[in-house]
Amino acid sequence: MPIYEYACMECESHFDELVRSADQAVACPECGAGNVLKQLSTFAVHGGTSKQPSFSGPSGAGGGCCGGSCGCSH
Repeated sequence: MPIYEYACMECESHFDELVRSADQAVACPECGAGNVLKQLSTFAVHGGTSKQPSFSGPSGAGGGCCGGSCGCSH
């Protein structure tokens, strides 16, 4: 069950909604209006081929656990 982002066209509120089926009616939790617009999420725009974040510092050294404080050796 996907979670979608919506914008209410009546009160301009933004909210997330768990959608169980494609034909489920979604209403604004602020004003109750059914005039809502599904937004494109960041995940949908970037897809599944995004680059993983780098946890190294500006010099490129250091581990991913807060500068190597976890005791692992690199």
